[in-house]
Amino acid sequence: MDIRVGSGIDVHAFAEGRRLVVGGTVVPHNRGLEGHSDGDPAVHALIDALLGAAAMPDIGQRFPSSDPRYAGANSLDLLDAVVHDLRERRWHFINADITIVAQEPRLSEFVPAMRAVVAERLKVETGRVGIKATTMDHLGALGRAEGVGALAVVLIQRGEPG
Repeated sequence: MDIRVGSGIDVHAFAEGRRLVVGGTVVPHNRGLEGHSDGDPAVHALIDALLGAAAMPDIGQRFPSSDPRYAGANSLDLLDAVVHDLRERRWHFINADITIVAQEPRLSEFVPAMRAVVAERLKVETGRVGIKATTMDHLGALGRAEGVGALAVVLIQRGEPG
């Protein structure tokens, strides 16, 4: 049995004139996040964790910002592509734990929707996806509400799905 752990981190600065997408969920806010795609740091961190666990190239290599195909892309579509690539290599998702860091807006009420959306894209039950939101207590760039960050840890297994 081959079991692997992967971790990912992503941070995006706030930007005017964009919608805020976190964990595959549109969150009402007066600013969105800068990014070549939709700028979803939770999904980007998850993608990097999955790719890292499988020892595959990171998100920037898999979906380069220099490639116009990914301009404005829905990060959940990028996640779909990674899940497909992993399954082709016989990797199966076991679980994920994602921490979203944002001083604003408060995200706790959106966490159930985020979990449901991410689990659906991973093709697993919601209980295998942990998502929580926290603040930086006004410390650093994220604490000054300059953007949103996320950290993800995943566990995958090679072989038949369990």
